[in-house]
Amino acid sequence: MPSRRWFFPILVTLTLILLPAILLGLAVVLAYPSLPSLEALTDYRPKIPLRVYSAEGALLGEFGEERRALVKISEVPDVMKKAILAAEDDRFYKHGGVDYMGVLRAAVSNFTSGGAKQGASTITMQVARNFFLSKEKTMTRKFNEMLLAFKIEHNLSKDEILQLYFNQIYLGQRSYGFAAAAQVYFGKPLSQVTVAEAAMLAGLPKAPSSYNPVVNPKRAKLRQLYVLRRMHELRFIDDAQLRLAQQQPIVAKRGNQEFGVKSDYISEMARQAVYEKYQGDTYTQGFKVYTTIRQQDQIAAYQAVRKGVLEYDRRHGYRGPEGFVDLRNGSGDEQLEEALQDVIDNDDLIPAVVLAASPKLVRAYCRGGEIAEVSGDALRFAQRALSDKVALKQRINTGSIIRLQKDEKGAWQISQLPQVEAAFVSGDPRNGAIYALVGGFDFNRSQFNHITQAWRQPGSSLKPFIYSAALEKGLTPATLINDAPLVFDAEQTGSEPWQPKNYDGKYEGPIRMRYALTKSKNMASIRILQSITPQYAQDYLTKFGFEADKHPPYLTMALGAGSVTPLQMLAGYSVFANGGFRVAPYFIQRIEDAQGRVLSKTTPMVAGDGAEQIIDVRNAFTMVSMMQDVVTRGTAARAMQLGRQDLAGKTGTTSDSIDAWFCGFQPTVVGISWMGFDQPRSLGDKETGGGAALPMWMGYMEKTLKNVPQAAYTMPDNMVATRINEQGHQDENGSLIEYFYQENSPSEQAAHAPSEESKPANILKDQLL
Repeated sequence: MPSRRWFFPILVTLTLILLPAILLGLAVVLAYPSLPSLEALTDYRPKIPLRVYSAEGALLGEFGEERRALVKISEVPDVMKKAILAAEDDRFYKHGGVDYMGVLRAAVSNFTSGGAKQGASTITMQVARNFFLSKEKTMTRKFNEMLLAFKIEHNLSKDEILQLYFNQIYLGQRSYGFAAAAQVYFGKPLSQVTVAEAAMLAGLPKAPSSYNPVVNPKRAKLRQLYVLRRMHELRFIDDAQLRLAQQQPIVAKRGNQEFGVKSDYISEMARQAVYEKYQGDTYTQGFKVYTTIRQQDQIAAYQAVRKGVLEYDRRHGYRGPEGFVDLRNGSGDEQLEEALQDVIDNDDLIPAVVLAASPKLVRAYCRGGEIAEVSGDALRFAQRALSDKVALKQRINTGSIIRLQKDEKGAWQISQLPQVEAAFVSGDPRNGAIYALVGGFDFNRSQFNHITQAWRQPGSSLKPFIYSAALEKGLTPATLINDAPLVFDAEQTGSEPWQPKNYDGKYEGPIRMRYALTKSKNMASIRILQSITPQYAQDYLTKFGFEADKHPPYLTMALGAGSVTPLQMLAGYSVFANGGFRVAPYFIQRIEDAQGRVLSKTTPMVAGDGAEQIIDVRNAFTMVSMMQDVVTRGTAARAMQLGRQDLAGKTGTTSDSIDAWFCGFQPTVVGISWMGFDQPRSLGDKETGGGAALPMWMGYMEKTLKNVPQAAYTMPDNMVATRINEQGHQDENGSLIEYFYQENSPSEQAAHAPSEESKPANILKDQLL
């Protein structure tokens, strides 16, 4: 009987122990077959964005719903792996999908802390959740997550699971996977992250919105320090590495700063080109576009445009603060950050809220928490706005929102967002490959691409094409043209009476055609056009790619009153630079699919090898020679500061200085720079192509041609070089060498210009125009 007394309690105990296990086993048996297939893991095909690259393979931009860059686990740096394991699952390589020790540790921690503050999800469980389950916090979801973790571990290796995790996890800022996050937050490939950056990235999976270094830099720093401590505890890093990483400042990129090369306009052009071919697949199939853009050229062009625009803007004075925020209700960091939240970033033009302002000192809070002080000469630009003599809205006071910029020495100075626009494009004249393209001052402010979309008057930068047409009609660089005033009625101009003037208001009488181009003499250019007729010139322009209907056949064409785009000017000037061949500008080398298979490739026509020759090589050589004079002694003489003898080009300034141009080249590269307002108005009475546009061109060429040897232009066959007298431009022999077509070559005697007393109307077989 005593044995029966103990039997019932033992039976109850066994039942209590075994029944949950039996029920759990039954649940597993019933649920396991209904678990989703692992095909999404074994045949992993995530949405991969369109990526745009430079010619060297540097990432310029990407487009897609998800920012993602697939990476093999073997390519992940060891420091990144260790940071993830320390932050998320340090026993990953020891457990079978569910870490029972981790569960126990989390349970104890949560019990002692009085809340669910520590989770026990392994990396495998996170993979299961990210691919197959919702994020609802229920026992059913957790149970299925554990079952899926077992299934995944049974079918995939640890490295395969970790690779899926590295590529799939969401990390904020539309970035999926750590390779994409490294680019988004730090503007660098995953292989280059430091210990500090790896710890920052490893802290994101727990809560991307809370620990985002862009949105919440302070919380992100706290999370990073925790990860670093865990790495140190696990002996993944030593004491020295810990101290260094803790002290390293983390500067997260904002907006489109994650790309090392500013190339928004060319990236958008590439996106449009791909979308035209592939429509909806453009943003999900991982297409890769390799452009002709050269990384260093693009950087040089971007910097040159920024510098040129800001220098122009400073010449025309400070316009006042961008806005105002009332600081009477508080001026703590949170209030100040909130005040700057909607102010758009603009590269190095940093938005700031003024905390104190006087004629001698301005203190301002910059986004991110830095306090900037501006004093001395750095205040000169905005000095007037610090006095009581200007309107209140133009005055810098406490609460004003202003822009600050660091000068070359790292000192803060007051700046402002410019109103003027500018653009620059360069390319190879031999095949049309575009090397650099900057479509405007700031893409975030305006997506309007001035290189391809802006139809502007070219002004005097069109004159070389008129002069080239004149050479075809038999005129020579030595032809005499009368630089004297002209008046035209409405019938002659096509619109209204016109009395053109030279830019400097001076008239020099009979001058050579070469000199007329060198000094950009308007009266001489009009007389040349009269001689060859506007109709002939209009037809001639179309050879270079200009549109006839944009250049009505009137005498105003001589001064560039038609309409062109900078891209057209690039194509046109390339003809002169390459010896007379028309090459089409292009910017896409090839398009590849996600696996690297080439889908399309550009095969350009090359000058001298397939490209159409549209002008005589002698014409091209003569025009280059004349445009070299523009640079050495004419309206672009400032370019001689570059110390080169192989530069040629032409300035352009339209009526009332509405558009400023410089179009120039060296045999290996052509560059076109432009400046103007989107709503056309004068740049200023003293602004010219040589003063506003040329400095941008020079800034680019100085860097691009730094290690390029000087080139020599060789005179073609069937030409002669003859020495002629040219008052004011003699060489050491008292004369000037001029180039002529063989059939237009003057005699030695006729090639000398006469004295003023005996100057006839017929010189060098050409009539005075």
